[in-house]
Amino acid sequence: MIEVDFYLQREDFTLQLASTLPGRGVTALFGRSGCGKTTLLRCIAGLERQVRGHLHVQGEVWQDEKQFRKPEQRPIGYVFQEGRLFPHLNVQRNLEYGLRRIPLTERQIKPADVVELLGLGELTRRLPAELSGGQRQRVAIGRALLTSPKVLLMDEPLAALDAISKAEIMPYLERLHGELDIPLLLVSHSLEEVSRLADYMLLLDAGRLQAAGPLQEMLTRPDLPLAHSANASAILETTVVEHGEDQMSVLACAGGHRLLISRENIQTGQPVRVRILARDVAIALQPPLESSVNNCLPVVIAEISDDPHPGHRLLRLDLEGQILLSRITRRSCERLALEPGKAVYALIKGITLE
Repeated sequence: MIEVDFYLQREDFTLQLASTLPGRGVTALFGRSGCGKTTLLRCIAGLERQVRGHLHVQGEVWQDEKQFRKPEQRPIGYVFQEGRLFPHLNVQRNLEYGLRRIPLTERQIKPADVVELLGLGELTRRLPAELSGGQRQRVAIGRALLTSPKVLLMDEPLAALDAISKAEIMPYLERLHGELDIPLLLVSHSLEEVSRLADYMLLLDAGRLQAAGPLQEMLTRPDLPLAHSANASAILETTVVEHGEDQMSVLACAGGHRLLISRENIQTGQPVRVRILARDVAIALQPPLESSVNNCLPVVIAEISDDPHPGHRLLRLDLEGQILLSRITRRSCERLALEPGKAVYALIKGITLE
């Protein structure tokens, strides 16, 4: 568990935030540019000496009114937007640099484990100049892990990467999400990245905490701006059941219902998080008899709310305890006589699922 209570005054910006973060999994720091995400990360790292308040990490006091641990005294791993590798050292020696500063008795992870976890086996003899952007970031993450941190801080690690490099590194970040036993704080401005990686979210606005909670709850709360954005979405936790010869995969989701998806590179039995955009969910009163839409999930309307567009409505749909969002026109809502508590069907094209 991480307890933060910070106050930092600058000439044109004030950070004032108190919250308790989970001691395991990925916590996303999310919000508009300039809202204080990176500043909060720097405060946790000890890089903002003027910050007042306290910081407790896994029961240890890192900062309060009596003490302030310097950055080098805080067991953190820090990954920046760019890998910042030593250009004259190969991958193996860059990794070992992170290991060097940790006494043998305090090392929690082995270099061989990091190499396997991040898929670096064929890269260890290469210099940074011989690596792609995604590969360099994987090495930077490995170097940070080999410091045996109690917290891993990642400041927009994908922001400087092109689409191909992002796609390359994402599966490795998802592995970290599933296998690390330490908290990871992720700064990101991409809702897609957050939806795939995070468990918990802090939503910041102008240096203040607007809301905090489990990711699925935060994405689908109608009182928060995330549910009303153009890319409003929900996530479903699923498991891969089988792969068809038609290049579609069958996933099991809440209540044993099945979902068809066209995502590649997933294995049978693998847990898969599926992001479903509100604009891609249509509503039907009966299952369609003949349609190109493969996914038809029985849901109950939990709530109907207004949308920033006066001609639209936002529906929260309950699928056996998991929430989906659907954005439809006001005309369709009235024509189908939709109301909270009504049982309907959510129609989702498999090709749209991420």
